[in-house]
Amino acid sequence: MTELAVPQTTRPAGPPKAAGRQARLVRSVPYLLLTPGILWLCIFFVFPTLWMLLISLSSGTLETGFQLTFTLDAYRTSLTDFTKQFVNSLVYGSIATLLCFVIGFPVAYTIAFRGGRYKNIILFMVIAPFFTSFLIRTISWEILLGDNGPLLSVLKNLGLVTPDFSILGTAGAVIAGLTYNFLPFMILPLYVSLEKIPPHLIEASHDLYAGRWGAFTRITIPLALPGIFAGTLLTFIPALGDFINAELLGSPATHMIGNVIQNEFILLGNYQVPAALSFILMAAILVAIFFYARALGTEELTG
Repeated sequence: MTELAVPQTTRPAGPPKAAGRQARLVRSVPYLLLTPGILWLCIFFVFPTLWMLLISLSSGTLETGFQLTFTLDAYRTSLTDFTKQFVNSLVYGSIATLLCFVIGFPVAYTIAFRGGRYKNIILFMVIAPFFTSFLIRTISWEILLGDNGPLLSVLKNLGLVTPDFSILGTAGAVIAGLTYNFLPFMILPLYVSLEKIPPHLIEASHDLYAGRWGAFTRITIPLALPGIFAGTLLTFIPALGDFINAELLGSPATHMIGNVIQNEFILLGNYQVPAALSFILMAAILVAIFFYARALGTEELTG
């Protein structure tokens, strides 16, 4: 008895051109989603940056107009006349970043591993200052550190400091303001990295006879490197270009490069020098980030 072969029918395939269009459409979706962000960056970052570059290489004024002469006078002036402000920005920003890390790492570690049911409350306390204006927070520090403020008035009444002792107008006041204002930018990235560390890895290190310090240095710190890197950048870069803390808490001797850029742009109307200062600061930040990433290990940061 023989079996009859039943011919199998297949659904005719769609037109090749339609399938190709659909595949191209699918591949173009990510680029379409990136388009608004790219346009935003081009309009509000790339174009203004290119305009500042042209201004820094031009001659003239805002009233008479600028002519692109490719002169480097603004860069020479920036490097010779404002060396002290560059040094102040680098020193104050570095110290504030270090203090933010020293203060923020224990806070982030406690929230991630010991927060428990109070984790959300502590995180809210960390970000609570953001509900107040940056300027108002700095003015609050100006009042707190004032000669007749709640801090020094108590110390002077107790005889712990001399009557003419002052904190405002010093580098310490500027660094304190920077540390306070940018501390949440250090805590949050550190918390995100620490919170992702599986607890069983630390337990396994203890099973392999690693002490608390050994587990901390060999497990916790390496796995927290992305958070350390991100927190350092989010703290150091805005602190380096800040001018509000130096203006309200410092003195002309403690002015940073941000104060020079503000004064040259707004008060003096000199566009070439502040544009050159901005590019020098940007180049210095990029070089510092490059070597910092190499020092921490690019593989650890992108893994």
